Amino acid sequence: MLTEKLAVLPAKTGVYLFKNKRGRVIYVGKALNLRSRVSSYFSAGHSISPRTRVLVKNIADVEYLLTDSEIEALILESNLIKRHRPKYNIRLTDDKSYPYLRITLGEEYPRLEITRRLLKDGSRYFGPYPNVGAVQEILKLLQRIFPLRTCKQKKVKKKQRPCLNAYLGRCLAPCQGEVNKETYQELIKEVIHFLEGKEEKIVVKLTKEMQAAAEKLNFEKAAELRDQLRAIAEVREKQKVVSTSFADFDLLNYVGKPELACVQLFFVRGGKLIGSDYFLLEGEVEKEAEEVISAFLKQYYHQAKVIPRQVFLPVEVAEKSVLETWLAEKRGGRVVLQVPQRGLKKRLLILAAKNAQENLERELQLRKQRRQTRQKALADLAEILDLAEPPWRIEGFDLSGFQGSAVVAGMVVFEEGRPFPDQYRRFKVKTVEGSDDFAGLSEVLKRRLMRGLAGEQRFAIWPDLILVDGGRGQLSAVTKVRDELALAIPIIALTEQGEVFFEGCSIVLTDEAFNLLAQIRDEVHRFAITYHRLLRGKQSLSSVLDEIPGLGPQRRTALLEHFQFSLAKIRQASLEELKAVKGVGPKLAQQIWNFFQVSEE
Repeated sequence: MLTEKLAVLPAKTGVYLFKNKRGRVIYVGKALNLRSRVSSYFSAGHSISPRTRVLVKNIADVEYLLTDSEIEALILESNLIKRHRPKYNIRLTDDKSYPYLRITLGEEYPRLEITRRLLKDGSRYFGPYPNVGAVQEILKLLQRIFPLRTCKQKKVKKKQRPCLNAYLGRCLAPCQGEVNKETYQELIKEVIHFLEGKEEKIVVKLTKEMQAAAEKLNFEKAAELRDQLRAIAEVREKQKVVSTSFADFDLLNYVGKPELACVQLFFVRGGKLIGSDYFLLEGEVEKEAEEVISAFLKQYYHQAKVIPRQVFLPVEVAEKSVLETWLAEKRGGRVVLQVPQRGLKKRLLILAAKNAQENLERELQLRKQRRQTRQKALADLAEILDLAEPPWRIEGFDLSGFQGSAVVAGMVVFEEGRPFPDQYRRFKVKTVEGSDDFAGLSEVLKRRLMRGLAGEQRFAIWPDLILVDGGRGQLSAVTKVRDELALAIPIIALTEQGEVFFEGCSIVLTDEAFNLLAQIRDEVHRFAITYHRLLRGKQSLSSVLDEIPGLGPQRRTALLEHFQFSLAKIRQASLEELKAVKGVGPKLAQQIWNFFQVSEE
């Protein structure tokens, strides 16, 4: 089968996926010529590394997806690596979301706030700030320096009395008409200059004002300005100056060991080092440095919200032109990948490598401890349950419902003691009415096992152990299903109170084994209840829309999908936005809009 697929691979640009005999994706790659690239793995005269040789031995199937360009292939490759987390790819171990400072320039009187969402709303964003505590502290200091409004409303309306911040001198109180737009906008410009790293002008200005106030014996004003200067000094102390050009750039370096590498990333904004973070890479990290750096760039900047104009690297990457073009498209402007040879940026690269080394050593020690704990837990389970070998794959099942309505089930998968979210599955209970945990779990487990017996791809891998959230009754019910299908998969039950049942009897586990099962039970409970809440939310939303005259099932579905199942988005939609929904004409759009306006009042 594999040989036949290799023979018909097209000589076109695309992405290829290697799978093992269990049907799991173990490697994802891209190529300008799929036939040539994939065939090279199996060519007798082709020189490959020992790890790649192991990869080839495990390939049982290959799939491919065609793309229109190399950049499109690069994006698809990043998406597939993130989704499947293949064993032999270099891959980021986690996604990180950073906070930013936002100035809401689209508002009449802009605000300064912390956000993790970057929207194209005319606001100005500064960051990222890897340390949440640090950015909160910076915001507090900036609010001491610049008396901007902190209220949340987008439009400032006249109020009977000002807020407490206005009494404390920390808000110019535009709601009282005590400041005009021009003066307020000048203050906003100063904030922007400060966050761009150009605070020297502000320091000079405040110093002159303080001296002038002191000469006029206005000591209260002079003390206020002195406090502002001290606050500025505090912020400056937290940010190391690394460039005199007020440049924005990222700088990274890495240290690698077999199967794990650590990339240290420095964020420089306005010529100042505002923060740093480290990222762990798994997979074929013993490859050449340019391949590791290239893999990191693809995966990190695929999810990054802000891309600076310059990114400094320790080595040149082979796909430099493609990566620069892709990054430029994401940024909306030119992006340059550079390797510094001397000076301050070269010294920063050395510092980044030292930080990466320290973080990697600490992570390796933690991983060793966690791995030993998982191995002991699985070995203890095998001994206590009298299994032939430690359970490599454990599947957990749980139900969730409210008074017998919208009953659903969740299935989670742990392999070698670790969760694999891409293997999780959700079920709607179809044949059971009301609250009947025994029947509901029996139905769900039977459907899962029947699909496995039928050879369905998503359920082709059999569990070595099944865990159900419940007690003796739930265990008895699902055991009958297993026996009816003549299967020999061991099943264990764990209650919320911590009781463990196996083969109809209460048993005692070691701490490590119990903690692992408790982790699986809690995870499947979370997964099932999240699905239940999602369905109930959609049902509640549908019931609200049922009240709108003229809105039938098809148009209701179209409306929900258009606004991403969000009642708030539908309520806030303008008449024009409602007209843009497929199948919704001007008359129906007006009825929907009128319905929510009346409801609001």
